[in-house]
Amino acid sequence: MRDERRPPYSYRADPAVPGFRDDKPVIVFDGYCVLCSRWAQFVLKHDGRRRYRLLTAQSVLGRALYRHYGLDTESLETNLLIEDGVAWVKSAGSIRMAEGLGWPWRAAAALRVLPRSWADRLYACVAHNRLRWFGTREACYVPAPDDADRFLSR
Repeated sequence: MRDERRPPYSYRADPAVPGFRDDKPVIVFDGYCVLCSRWAQFVLKHDGRRRYRLLTAQSVLGRALYRHYGLDTESLETNLLIEDGVAWVKSAGSIRMAEGLGWPWRAAAALRVLPRSWADRLYACVAHNRLRWFGTREACYVPAPDDADRFLSR
């Protein structure tokens, strides 16, 4: 789902959101969640064009962006994609992330045939149970030195 309540790049005018490089899409993810951290690793591995930057939701900037878009900073039950200044969450955000990786991941666009309410319910079910099903990390995800430049902050 796209956050249609806010105009593109609205976070730039929010004094609570620290400035950051937004010339590329940014994926904000739960750095303690094993599933979310594996998704970040998957993106790093398959993003051959180095299109995405990543950011943990636990960082100062990550928390500020979640608050700016009215998302829960405690449960973190959605990844956040900021692309061209627009926030995307839930199933729409995940589909857009996969599409941005190119072929064959672009085929995730086929999931748009599902009604958005169904896709978001499925997303919510996984998001709500992800820590129980996949576990948590002892420490927040830290990128390998070769990928450190792909992260906005730690």
